[in-house]
Amino acid sequence: MAEARGGAMGPLVGAIDQGTSSTRFLVFNAKTAELLSYHQVEIQQKFPKEGWVEQDPKEILQSVYECVEKTCEKLKQLNVDIASIKAVGVCNQRETTVVWDKRTGEPLYNALVWLDLRTQSTVERLLKKIPGHNKSFFKNKTGLPLSTYFSAVKLCWLLDNVKEVRQAVQERRALFGTIDTWLIWSLTGGKNGGVHCTDVTNASRTMLFNIHSLEWDTELCKFFGIPMEILPKVRSSSEIYGLMSSGALTGVPISGCLGDQSAALVGQMCFKDGQAKNTYGTGCFLLCNTGQKPAISEHGLLTTVAYKMGRDKPVYYALEGSVAIAGAVVRWLRDNLGIAKSSSEVEKLAAEVGTSYGCYFVPAFSGLYAPYWEPSARGIICGLTQFTNKNHIAFAALEAVCFQTREILDAMNKDCGIPLRQLQVDGGMTNNKILMQLQADILCIPVVKPSMPETTALGAAMAAGAAEGVGVWSLNPADFTAVTSERFEPQINPEESEYRYTRWKKAVQKSMGWETTEPQVDAAHNERRPRPIEQEFETEEEQNLCFLFWASGFSS
Repeated sequence: MAEARGGAMGPLVGAIDQGTSSTRFLVFNAKTAELLSYHQVEIQQKFPKEGWVEQDPKEILQSVYECVEKTCEKLKQLNVDIASIKAVGVCNQRETTVVWDKRTGEPLYNALVWLDLRTQSTVERLLKKIPGHNKSFFKNKTGLPLSTYFSAVKLCWLLDNVKEVRQAVQERRALFGTIDTWLIWSLTGGKNGGVHCTDVTNASRTMLFNIHSLEWDTELCKFFGIPMEILPKVRSSSEIYGLMSSGALTGVPISGCLGDQSAALVGQMCFKDGQAKNTYGTGCFLLCNTGQKPAISEHGLLTTVAYKMGRDKPVYYALEGSVAIAGAVVRWLRDNLGIAKSSSEVEKLAAEVGTSYGCYFVPAFSGLYAPYWEPSARGIICGLTQFTNKNHIAFAALEAVCFQTREILDAMNKDCGIPLRQLQVDGGMTNNKILMQLQADILCIPVVKPSMPETTALGAAMAAGAAEGVGVWSLNPADFTAVTSERFEPQINPEESEYRYTRWKKAVQKSMGWETTEPQVDAAHNERRPRPIEQEFETEEEQNLCFLFWASGFSS
């Protein structure tokens, strides 16, 4: 970050980075892309039932206000004039769904987080309405398979199960939005004239948006039973949406909006066809710019809108591989198992052994996303022996993140036809050097990390600063400052990498089909369906004993 310096340093741009686990407000120099200051607040995740993941929209909003104010205070201490902040951009966790009352400004239910699995029965009910029960039926319109991941099914669940939401929709006082929409509406006035909008990147993650026409799709809304009047207006990723209505930045335009993964693509300067980045956060997301024509994957990837940098500018698309659990597995080791007190301690544990000793960890806590899209999968640790200890499990957890990325990269190389020669990376987990070296070893290509890893927030700042009417940030590649980076080269031979990867894929197959919501007996054929494993045992002790034998590689 910047040292203290005089107030005259040219235009600045702020970025609200609202993620799954924390909120931050960061301020950049628009001419040099230098990060001057930031403030961060952790966000509580709530797990009211197994598979349910919620957050309080008011807590998220309050965290934004706090981060903005605290960052402005820090800038003043650095003798930086906050009047130099000419625009604010927003980047956000995608798919997370909020419904609120436009008259009171109050949320009608907690936000359903993208990881939430409660909609599995909703997905199965909707699949029955589709010819051939084909979950890719809408892929040509949306780029997405039918999954618990996307906003439309979360909104379905809220309409089906929350009386307050249904009533507000009937009385025409409900508004829907992803986190960007909730924040922009609230920050530009809320119930007193707040702007109800989203951008094309976030809209493309709802399953209600036609990625070709760039409009809400009436047929999709009808299929999901979503009234179109509750949807926000869709705008480009870089234009003035409205002005901040309170606090230290009152009157400053909000002029950039990107889903976090699109923001990271922009922040990594991936503006050319074939350029790709991988972001390691709560989940893991590999995006490859495919240019102005959407490419439909044949290998389990998503087609998504990458960015549209202005109302009159072309839209760009990306292929995306989404992994549900990356950094979340480190938090699980810390919070659920208590084998480490911090994320850095997990890295230290892994470093002490330098191997998983044949232990493989599939963290399918929310099912498996790309390339499988298998909601029935659950997390497993296998290959255990009496020699296995917490260090090996910590190593296996980090290795799991890398194996998941390898699966996505393989799919992307098949779809694109041109293998990536190196992988650009960003996100909080990239501070873990063990993880980055493991990633290079497992991919067998170099991994390149920028020295300034805040590329997600940087992308939002770039979109905001480049907007028409702001114009303080150039998106001309010739004007970009050279980015310094750290490079990790593969250090093991490809044969060893392939052997470990093959064992991982074997473990993945064992994780599938664990959960089912199907009835236990098929009345038409009078056949017994597989039951959830916990129903096969009289006691929890028996269940745990069986799991240990199975995880250690013994046959049943």
